[in-house]
Amino acid sequence: MKQITWSHAVNEAIAEEMRRDDMVFLLGEDVAEAGTPFKVLSGLVEEFGVKRVVDTPISEAGFVGLAVGAAMTGARPIVDLMFGDFIFLTLDQIANQAAKQCYMSGGKLKVPMVVRTNMGATRRSAAQHSQSLHTLVAHIPGLKVALPSTPYEAKGLLKTAIRDDNPVVVFEDKLSYQMKGEVPEEEYTIPFGSANILRPGNDISLIAASSMVQVCETAAAQLEALGISAEVIDIRTVVPLDEDTLVASVKKTGRAIIVDEGHQSYGITSEIAARLGEKAFYYLDAPLTRMGAMDVPVPFSPVLEDLTVPTADGVTAKAVDLVSGAAR
Repeated sequence: MKQITWSHAVNEAIAEEMRRDDMVFLLGEDVAEAGTPFKVLSGLVEEFGVKRVVDTPISEAGFVGLAVGAAMTGARPIVDLMFGDFIFLTLDQIANQAAKQCYMSGGKLKVPMVVRTNMGATRRSAAQHSQSLHTLVAHIPGLKVALPSTPYEAKGLLKTAIRDDNPVVVFEDKLSYQMKGEVPEEEYTIPFGSANILRPGNDISLIAASSMVQVCETAAAQLEALGISAEVIDIRTVVPLDEDTLVASVKKTGRAIIVDEGHQSYGITSEIAARLGEKAFYYLDAPLTRMGAMDVPVPFSPVLEDLTVPTADGVTAKAVDLVSGAAR
């Protein structure tokens, strides 16, 4: 194993896949000379050239449409969408074209493309550059949606996405690019639909994605000091969702908090809670609890912004209430 940053892990994943398959190419705003605003893609243009690392005009709908067409004719494009907030500009291409071509062609056409973008607040980027919009695309049949939580997941899930014959949207937390973590020296992939139990527990299940995984791990450590055993699960992919692992955990613990940085209303916390309610209801000792971002535009004010997303202290307090019975 080696210790590398999230940025390095993503860069390695793309470089390895471009070396492995000549049909893989990268396109997006500032991906070549600038290496994106987060410098994640720095150095790739020097190795692969401007024909495979393509700087595009500022037209998200245009270059995502280009990627859909390229994928339908045999290429494997990786689209870099500078901010996840810009996904609204691409939804016709992603939802009406990429997601539906296989179905509408009776399986004759495939769209093996990846849209790589970001999510997350508390970066002081205000309402139009701080949204977490993964639920938006998870709602569209035909798309797969991955949310890595560490450099290990960032590399392994991205390599799986690039090799998939279906369109995949990968959301990375923009505050995590300098996070360091262990990544294998040898090649590896992470299968979609396989949640990761990071910490076994018996009293309550903490189910999360992306940066909220670290929030839940911190909360679990705080709960351990209070004598409460929390199981922490990283779902890794929203679509497909590893329902079996989540249901088995809740059947064991009898309680669950689902934590996500997307807005709480109509989000993945609601979907996961509904599935657990359907399949583990008679095992529950407390109400299923959801914790998501406040249903407000993300404020620019640091003090206000920090209040909008779940915190470890908040998860700990809610878990104590559930285990003690105070939340009934």
